[in-house]
Amino acid sequence: MKSYVMTTGVVFGLLTLVHIWRAIVEGPHLATDPFFVIITLAAAAFSAWAFRLVWISTHS
Repeated sequence: MKSYVMTTGVVFGLLTLVHIWRAIVEGPHLATDPFFVIITLAAAAFSAWAFRLVWISTHS
């Protein structure tokens, strides 16, 4: 289970990084698209949640 959560965290983290990179490359108009912003924030939250779960499981 731990490896699944770590993999999920990495995938969502990479999705977040790609969204940020895309926003930098394509310009600020993406920041006005609410769907893009929501998906980016959700991916970041899922990544943080997954790494928090891994951190808790290894330090308990």
